[in-house]
Amino acid sequence: MPPSLFAPLKPVAPGLRTVLGALCFVLFFLGWGIATYGGFVKPLFLASPGDSLVAGWALFTEFGFAQDVAVTIWRVLAGFVLAAVLAVPLGILMGAFKPVEAFFEGFVSFARYLPASAFIPLLILWAGVGELQKILVIFIGSVFQLVIMVSVIVGSTRLDLVEAAYTLGASRRGVVLRVLLPAASPQIFEALRLVLGWAWTYVIVAELVGASRGIGHMIIDAQRFLDTGQMIFGIFVIGLIGLVTDFLFQAAHARLFPWARGR
Repeated sequence: MPPSLFAPLKPVAPGLRTVLGALCFVLFFLGWGIATYGGFVKPLFLASPGDSLVAGWALFTEFGFAQDVAVTIWRVLAGFVLAAVLAVPLGILMGAFKPVEAFFEGFVSFARYLPASAFIPLLILWAGVGELQKILVIFIGSVFQLVIMVSVIVGSTRLDLVEAAYTLGASRRGVVLRVLLPAASPQIFEALRLVLGWAWTYVIVAELVGASRGIGHMIIDAQRFLDTGQMIFGIFVIGLIGLVTDFLFQAAHARLFPWARGR
């Protein structure tokens, strides 16, 4: 590979990016196969790629795993959307207006360090072991992180753009709607993409306690029977869903914010 490709911040051609990304997966599965088929790791601790696929096929055909996947996706989306509906407007207000930031910043900074998993016993007491409890775990784990991210993004808007808008006669409302939001929207969208990835970690934690369906529940059941093939397949399904979601976010970002492609 030419050394010039490793110049700092130099973009990579789309075709080469695809090849390099695929090569990483190939090397990963190659190493996994060598470790398992070569006998370096016992099947009790790590199933082979083939055994994991067989276990996954059994999950879908015999154990209704498609319903588990659908239930987990619903929980993630519900908790994430609920967090975004609250966090994005609040983050915009904090970033745009310093008194609002001064009022909320201390509490939000405090709350975002609280582990969402620590709330599970309380949430079970407050909301039971149904869907609301699991959605609230995702909400708590996502909302405070997203508020801070959006606030920082909006607050980092170039000041000269704001001053130019005032010079041209814009009101405070106009500055927020016509300067701050257009400038910050691409990065806010990226923040949503990142936080959605975190939401997946919270849903699995939520499903470890008091769940009768879901990918996390399936993984715990497989652990009881020492079925590493099913556990690995469940983890890979989460990764695959996340990868597809990531691509969808990137495609939507390119379509919604064409002016930000060069960033």
